[in-house]
Amino acid sequence: MSVTNKIIEKELQDVQILKQEPLSHYTNTCTGGPADFLAFPKKLSELQLLCHRANKQNIPLTILGNASNLIVKDGGIRGLVVILTSMADITVDGDQVIAQAGAPMIKTTQVACKAGLSGIEFAAGIPGSVGGAIFMNAGAYGGEIKDAVKDVVVVDYEGNEKKYSNEELAFGYRHSRIQEEKSIVVQATFALEPKAKEQIKEQMDQLNFLRASKQPLEYPSCGSVFKRPQGYYTGKLIHDADLQGYSIGGAQISTKHAGFIVNKGTATATDYLNVIQHAQAVIKDKFGVDLETEVRILGEER
Repeated sequence: MSVTNKIIEKELQDVQILKQEPLSHYTNTCTGGPADFLAFPKKLSELQLLCHRANKQNIPLTILGNASNLIVKDGGIRGLVVILTSMADITVDGDQVIAQAGAPMIKTTQVACKAGLSGIEFAAGIPGSVGGAIFMNAGAYGGEIKDAVKDVVVVDYEGNEKKYSNEELAFGYRHSRIQEEKSIVVQATFALEPKAKEQIKEQMDQLNFLRASKQPLEYPSCGSVFKRPQGYYTGKLIHDADLQGYSIGGAQISTKHAGFIVNKGTATATDYLNVIQHAQAVIKDKFGVDLETEVRILGEER
């Protein structure tokens, strides 16, 4: 072993790395095959070393946040999978909230509320991580991440660090430039506005009430499955096609919210994908509309 490899081994000795670990233990759908290797870095230097090692040895690298808006196929993911939930620090600096990529969006909104800072109330019920929210420009109830982000720190797959401003992130509907390049969100700064804590909390409570009353939170799911087609509402299309309640295996189009596919207890990722494909085919046939998935689909078939 070279001196460099010995140093890397020493630096990574405290990083939890699991072999052939089922990703169903981590995805919000409770489905998904194994990762060859699964790592949980706790700090930026550990993430950079993991990236450096994977890049140098040509090991495929996949980065996950809270694995909420995600389907991992039943064959799992080859190479190294990195979950960032151990990198979850949140701090307040004046009118800014600075959160690491693995911090839950829900907790980030709670910290902002406690500090009397407004601007991310819309995300009070979004189950994903900060990194995932940046990656897909997550949004709800008329707000989007792009409306509150000042800048984002990323590392590339070689471990090099750089910072993007809001403008440089090229945000669009459920899109950011991170989707097109091999880089990893490690930290985001939200520029917010002072407001009475009671008013912030009241708005967050109202949005969470609406979410709980309309969404099937009692079942595992990957959240909203499809993007909204221009000129249409996905839920109405699915409802009008009489697809609510349609199921394959343990995966069912929710009877509570047509935009969700839930795991009734025995679903596999293949069940999910088959329900998605059926819904796409029916909507195309009945209305001539192409439904594009919002959910991220990764991995290999069994």
